[in-house]
Amino acid sequence: MTTSRPMRADARRNHERIVTAAREAFTEHGPGAPLDDIARRAEVGPGTLYRHFTGREALIEAVYRADVERLSSRAAELAAELAPLDAVTSWLREQVAYAAHNRGLGAALKAAIDQDSDTYALCKQLMRDAAATVLAPAQTAGVVRDDLEPRDLLLLGHGLAVAAEAAPDSFERLLSVTVAGLRPA
Repeated sequence: MTTSRPMRADARRNHERIVTAAREAFTEHGPGAPLDDIARRAEVGPGTLYRHFTGREALIEAVYRADVERLSSRAAELAAELAPLDAVTSWLREQVAYAAHNRGLGAALKAAIDQDSDTYALCKQLMRDAAATVLAPAQTAGVVRDDLEPRDLLLLGHGLAVAAEAAPDSFERLLSVTVAGLRPA
C-alpha cells in the first residue's frame, strides 16, 4: 500500500500560488490561458508548475476544486456563526457572489472538466453537503420547509445568480422573495 507523504511547506506554498495565479489567468483569458503565463504569475518556473500539475486539465480541476472547497467550508462557518435562517440566506448570498465574481469562469471551468471525473463528483458532493449543512439546522429549527432538499437550495442559488447577472439591482429583493418562499406555510 502506497501512502503519500505530506507536502513540504515550500511545495505547498508553490502549489497554492500556482492555483491562485491560474484562477487569475483563467478569469482574464478563460481556461485556455497560457501555462507559461500562469507560471510567471506564480513566480515559479514551468518545471515547478508541471511537477504540481500534469497539464492544463489538472490545473483547471485544481482551481475548480479549490473554489468549491472554499464555498463549501463557508457553509460550515456560517452554520456555526449565525441563526439557521440567516445561515441559509448568507450562504445563498455567497453562492451568488461567487458566481457573479467569476462571471462565467465557474461555468467555463466546469465545462472543461470531465463530468465523469473524480474531481467533478467530489465537487458535486461537496456542494450538496454544504447546502445540507445550512439547510438541515434551519429545517430542524422549523424556519425552513421540511420538503426542501439540498439540491433545491443549489438550484435556487443558481437561479439567483442568473437573475443577479441580468439585473444586479434586483438581487436583494429576489433573495428576500426566495428566502420568504423557503419558510413553512
